[in-house]
Amino acid sequence: QVQLLESGGGLVQAGGSLKLSCEAAGSGFTFESMGWYREVPGNQRELLAEISGSGSTKYGDFIQGRFFIGRGSAKNTINHEMNNLRPEDTATYYCHAQVRRWGRTNLRDVWGQGTQVAVSS
Repeated sequence: QVQLLESGGGLVQAGGSLKLSCEAAGSGFTFESMGWYREVPGNQRELLAEISGSGSTKYGDFIQGRFFIGRGSAKNTINHEMNNLRPEDTATYYCHAQVRRWGRTNLRDVWGQGTQVAVSS
């Protein structure tokens, strides 16, 4: 079983920065990708950034260079740096991983419980 442990959310003033971290706990899995999404009430959950198993990165639309994703120092850990935050960035942020268990072919989607980010004007 894989669990995604999220940290780094909180309250920040407009123009400030936050770093989100996600650690995947478990063994016996290959990680096809890990990334961050966010969800605002009334809107679809949207992709922010993702790292594939090969190390390539993909960013969602309208990021405009403010957000950066990278591997953490610990195994199966990713960091998501968010700069020049705006009130419209206020949302619930979710870590996501797509995994495959050793010896099996099917992919599984794993989600964190979500961490709150609030940006005040």
